Amino acid sequence: MKREHSERTQDTAGQLAGSGRADPATEAFVAHRNLLFTVAYEMLGSAADAEDVLQETWLRWAGVDLGTVRDQRAYLVRITTRQALSRLRTLGRRRESYVGPWLPEPLLTAPDVAEDVELADSVSMAMLLVMETLTPTERAVFVLREVFDLGYDEIAEAVDKSPAAVRQIAHRARAHVAARRPRGIVSPTETRDALDAFQRAAETGDLQSLLDILAPDVVFLGDGGGIKQAVLRPIVGADKVARLLAAGLGRISPGSLRPAQVNAYPALILRLNGAIDTVVAVRIDDGLITGLYAVRNPEKLSHMQRETALRR
Repeated sequence: MKREHSERTQDTAGQLAGSGRADPATEAFVAHRNLLFTVAYEMLGSAADAEDVLQETWLRWAGVDLGTVRDQRAYLVRITTRQALSRLRTLGRRRESYVGPWLPEPLLTAPDVAEDVELADSVSMAMLLVMETLTPTERAVFVLREVFDLGYDEIAEAVDKSPAAVRQIAHRARAHVAARRPRGIVSPTETRDALDAFQRAAETGDLQSLLDILAPDVVFLGDGGGIKQAVLRPIVGADKVARLLAAGLGRISPGSLRPAQVNAYPALILRLNGAIDTVVAVRIDDGLITGLYAVRNPEKLSHMQRETALRR
């Protein structure tokens, strides 16, 4: 996955590669790093946890005898998948006690990611929430098969299942996701127009303008993690969502909202006193906003805060 911050990430392998002392193991890891990050992120919904998984992957990879490895990419994907599965099971227990709705950690993505329809769909907030309803193994199989088109034999090695079992899991996961999959991706022009209209309405707090851009069945989810104030349950319906937005965003100062591309979809970033306060990812269907995902949990915004600081 092409991420705006991928070249700036400082990890052990990246530092070695940059110093001119890269060995074959480091070169292979760096060559596949973006792929490994995306696998981990799509399984975990957290950039910070994905980075931790990559560090764990590197530590294990650094001790491997490369002479015994036939396919370095497949071997690295296997290590990453297993580490992510282990972490996903631990995170699942933590999320049971999470305060309010849980949303994936927002990730800044480069414009060309949106051109890859399958990848853009798979990292969207809406799709990551759908994948949250899968079991850890189902999620791993779905990501490796449906997003990266890995063979069943390769996936079987990664998840410690037989190829026949993986086929059954893939079929079950595919059917589960298909029944809940968000609607199709709209054109860039339609997306831009809807986001511009939403930004203007949000900045002015104009209730009617908000109602004009929201779908009748729009859903608003807020994630404060019990740290920042946020709605504790989904808000459904254009009237309720518009009133919530008008009351909250209508008080912000001009210029505080900036458009961005988050998880390959349009978003608005709200800054207060120079720091990111909220990231609102937007889902658009047929020219209207059908989903709003507002992340306020500071722990989930720290990664994006660092990335935006690096771009300045």
